[in-house]
Amino acid sequence: MTAPKYRRVMLKLSGEAFKGTTAYGIDAPTVARVAKQVKQVVGMGVEVAVVVGAGNIWRGATAAEAGIDRVTADYAGMLATVINALSLQDALEKENVVTRTQSAIVIEQVAEPYLRRRAIRHLEKGRVVILAGGTGNPYMSTDTAAALRAIEVEADVLLMSKHNVDGVYSADPRRDPTARKFDHLTYLETLNMQLEVMDSTALSLCLENKLPIIVFDLEAERNLERVITGEAIGTLITSERQND
Repeated sequence: MTAPKYRRVMLKLSGEAFKGTTAYGIDAPTVARVAKQVKQVVGMGVEVAVVVGAGNIWRGATAAEAGIDRVTADYAGMLATVINALSLQDALEKENVVTRTQSAIVIEQVAEPYLRRRAIRHLEKGRVVILAGGTGNPYMSTDTAAALRAIEVEADVLLMSKHNVDGVYSADPRRDPTARKFDHLTYLETLNMQLEVMDSTALSLCLENKLPIIVFDLEAERNLERVITGEAIGTLITSERQND
């Protein structure tokens, strides 16, 4: 087995990663496949933290456009991320992976409160840490939460899992067949071209802290393992262009 390139990683799972081919909600076989991939890399000695989104259940911004107070809508979205976190926790535990769920909003019956030092200690002990509740603040996306938590727990890389998209493209490849895939970008190129990788707040955090980002498709078998071992799949985003 190839040695892992990264010691500690932050994996961002969008809500779409939970629904599979269904229109809404959580698809148990899809979550089970994600859990199996995480188990593979944990078995390689990699420390894994996961931030979950909730677009499969609730989108605060969309609800706000429909007339719900934005702050209320965003807090509802934070609660929805807890549902996804618990489903992933259950799938991982079925794979005999020791897991801890932490939430940025206090909900002690089902999750620990997020504490940076405790999260790091869990990672050091080989436990997967699932981080729910976003940043705990309205107007902040779960992408921003992933970037922030990755920096806080000193992750080596932020892995952005996309649903059926294998990297960053010049346009949406599902709508534009002429869209060009990028193998490598800088933070500034990504910002200047307004590419839909993550929101600008999250990307700016990565830029300021020089946190590498890899955008890839988790659907393909063993893709998480391939990324961890340094295989060139997806799109790498860093501060400077690498020599080809």
